[in-house]
Amino acid sequence: MNKYLRSTEYLILEVKDRIARITLNRPEKRNALHPAMLAELRDALTEADALADVNVVILEGAGKDFCAGYDLAGAYAGYKDGEGPDWDEERYRTVNKSFDDDCWGMEQTQKLTLTLFDMHKPVIAKVHGNCLAGGTDLALMCDFIICSEEAKIGFPATRANGTPPNQMWVYHVGPQWAKRIMMTGDNIWGRDAARIGLVLDAVPVDELDDAVNELARRISFVDAELLSAHKRIVNAALELQGAKTLQRFAVESDARAHLSQGPRRTQFKADMAEHGLKTALKNRDEPYGDGMVKAYWLNK
Repeated sequence: MNKYLRSTEYLILEVKDRIARITLNRPEKRNALHPAMLAELRDALTEADALADVNVVILEGAGKDFCAGYDLAGAYAGYKDGEGPDWDEERYRTVNKSFDDDCWGMEQTQKLTLTLFDMHKPVIAKVHGNCLAGGTDLALMCDFIICSEEAKIGFPATRANGTPPNQMWVYHVGPQWAKRIMMTGDNIWGRDAARIGLVLDAVPVDELDDAVNELARRISFVDAELLSAHKRIVNAALELQGAKTLQRFAVESDARAHLSQGPRRTQFKADMAEHGLKTALKNRDEPYGDGMVKAYWLNK
């Protein structure tokens, strides 16, 4: 029985019985993402991909949520607490200086999240609680998503902040549902996400561990070389449908959206500057009520 355990500042990597388990370990911040945390995730995924005694990876979040998104306070206030680049801002690129600088900065983040897609071994996202914005950037790059029925999945930031810089929505749910979620920023319950094909399965929260572990166990019995062949041929099909090109275009579209001077985005930035994140989110989301997708056939 192989065992291996390693902790970093923001992650835990555990290996046992051909399965690597990577846990986002920032529960006090609902596992909100920032550059240092994503760099650690890239390194952990690369290590799991390199380990000869690992055949499959589980990605999960510590605490109440899988991942509540990007650290908006950091994104709108600028880098802080040593998380930003350590270089002369007069000589090197910094985010939001220009359209191309914004694209460049988001591409650096996208390279980290694309590790999930590009690595040879399959990854199962175990989703509970909130899986929002940047959390979906991670989950939708995984090979499988199994969630609790009560999980909340969505990208509320599309209401005022931009468009998803990682665009896998259309490949999971098709154009109409992708537009429905992006154009309202509404979230969808895990049980309904399974019905529209956004996730593989949704189970009661107390059965989530068993469901994910059983899928990982079954996959783990297949040789890593065969798993890699299966993953890479399916992902090649996605690439032939433009998946990689679409990721670049999504970043450029998000950067273009950041230039918007529309009232919703302008108000959000003003609220952040004057009142802080809590007020900015309240004013952004209040018109949407509970913010959940409602469709007649989903609620029958």
